[in-house]
Amino acid sequence: MPTSWKKLATVNSSNEHRIGNVPNLVSLTRLPLAALFPFTLEHPVWAIALLVAAGATDVFDGWYARRFHQETPTGAWLDAVMDKAFVLTVVVTLIAASLVSPDEALLLATRDLGELPLLLYWLAVRRARRRERSANQLGKLATLAQFAAVAALIAGAPHRGAWIAGTAACGAVAAISYFLREWRAERKAQD
Repeated sequence: MPTSWKKLATVNSSNEHRIGNVPNLVSLTRLPLAALFPFTLEHPVWAIALLVAAGATDVFDGWYARRFHQETPTGAWLDAVMDKAFVLTVVVTLIAASLVSPDEALLLATRDLGELPLLLYWLAVRRARRRERSANQLGKLATLAQFAAVAALIAGAPHRGAWIAGTAACGAVAAISYFLREWRAERKAQD
C-alpha cells in the first residue's frame, strides 16, 4: 500500500472515541439513507437501491476499519446504532405502507429483537469489562436475509411467507450465536 494511503487510513486511529474517522463517517451515511427510504416506496427500484446502498455502507465501514486498523469501541457502537436506525425506519415505513403486518415486521426483526437483552446486558457491564463486540458470520447472514426479504416484499416477489420465515430463522440463529459467544467469554473471564 502506498505510504500516503497508510497515512490517510491512520489519521484518526489514535483517538478511539473520535467520530470523524472514515469508517464512522461511512456508518453515519445510513441516517440520510434511512430518512430517504419512506419517500421511495412508490418507486420499488429506488427503494431497493437504498437498501443496497445501506448494505454496502455496512460492509464497507467494517472492511475499512479492519483493513486500516481503525476498529474502535465507538465505531462498533456507532455501526450497530446506525444499523438499528436504518432497520427501524424501514420496518416502520413498511408497516405504515401496509406492505407488512406488525406480526411480519416482528418476524423480520427476530435477530434485532433477540439481541436486545444482550445489548442491555452489555450496557450494564460495560464499565466493568471492555471486550470488543463485533458481528459474526451468522449476524451478517441474518442482515443479508433481512435486506433480501425486504427487497423481495417491496418488489412483490412470490412466496412472501418463505422470505419472512427464512429471515426469522436466520435471525434466531444469529441471536443465539451472539448469546453463546457472550456466555463463552464470560466463562473464560471467570477462569
